[in-house]
Amino acid sequence: MGAESLTVLGARAKKASIVLATLSTDVKNAALTSAADLLESRIDSVLEANAADLLTATEAGTGVGVVDRLRLTPARVRAMADGIREVAAQPDPVGEIVDGWVMPNGLEVRRVRVPLGVVAIVYENRPNVTSDAASLCLKSGNAALLRGSSGALQSNVAIAECLRHGYEKAGVPSDALVLIEDTRHEAARELMRLDQIVDCLIPRGGPSLIESIREEATVPYIIDGDGNCHVYVDRTADLDMARAIVVNAKTQRPSVCNAAESLLVHRSIASTFLPLLEAELAEVELRGDPETRSILGPDRVLDATEDDYRREFLDLILSVRVVGSIDDAIEHIRRFGSGHTEAIVTNDIEAARRFQHEVDAAAVVVNASTRFTDGHEFGFGAEIGISTQKLHARGPMGLRELTSAKYLVIGSGQVRPG
Repeated sequence: MGAESLTVLGARAKKASIVLATLSTDVKNAALTSAADLLESRIDSVLEANAADLLTATEAGTGVGVVDRLRLTPARVRAMADGIREVAAQPDPVGEIVDGWVMPNGLEVRRVRVPLGVVAIVYENRPNVTSDAASLCLKSGNAALLRGSSGALQSNVAIAECLRHGYEKAGVPSDALVLIEDTRHEAARELMRLDQIVDCLIPRGGPSLIESIREEATVPYIIDGDGNCHVYVDRTADLDMARAIVVNAKTQRPSVCNAAESLLVHRSIASTFLPLLEAELAEVELRGDPETRSILGPDRVLDATEDDYRREFLDLILSVRVVGSIDDAIEHIRRFGSGHTEAIVTNDIEAARRFQHEVDAAAVVVNASTRFTDGHEFGFGAEIGISTQKLHARGPMGLRELTSAKYLVIGSGQVRPG
């Protein structure tokens, strides 16, 4: 696919999308199952391709977090295949009647879910996005036009070949998945402007990619933004619960967008909780305010800047601040949060309600880790991204978020009076 122009590749996806929109659920499920089986049976070839990408990344001095997102293992490839099967097991949203009514004049009006058409995804160093995005698009009747990064190219090609062959074996157009192998920035810009082909663009990457989309895209897009996620430990929190939640949210996989980047602790418990927590965050660099540094010591906690409170570290780094009240915590999140996921640990029902009501984010969590904001954990099977904007999707995007709606109107000869 690499030698063809983006216009030609896009046209192939567009042609396939017309067929996909009419496929039955059984046919789509058969194609997904076939693709999952083929991906699992070719683990060795996928890992061989991934090893080449990892070697290139290592030789280039790529950061640990990026390498972690790039790395595939047998377990991760099997998880990708299982994710495809879980998408196949999900209810098909296409054709679902959202609502319907009969007008006084006898017109029958129904609103039903329909595919978007061609969904383009631009993403960086995450080979699992190839399988997640392709499977979600196919099940929702869309063609996937994918453009990964140069760092994951060999992995993406190997995965895409498995899926495309799996589709073909089930009688579904292989161009339900079209992978763009041109990883130049110019190619990404061209993709952002394929108005006659792309119905929706979803970027999954860092701030520079998001900024480029906002400045240059002429196609409709949904922003999968960064995740400056907070955990606020309230004055009534169970400290053992809070410790477990913070440790999990920060360290379980620090390189992903739903990892915690900022910790807020109520002043009344800070002197007890912070030393309790610090013992389990030995590998985490802490950057805090004067109160945090006073409690844990300036040798343990670096002096936090405003930029530290605003950043998505994607690393074993955590910004910390002691706050005087839930109001201070909410205000801090309003100022520095990115609208992804915010969590409170509390035994105060009213505080939990206030936090969920007043904090503006795609997901607001009570007494659980921020790491649960994920399509799989929410029961979607997989996700195509996590939207931090408000139109038309917000939070983890599964099958329903990859559909639009159209009105079906049935009359019996009615004409509109003048």
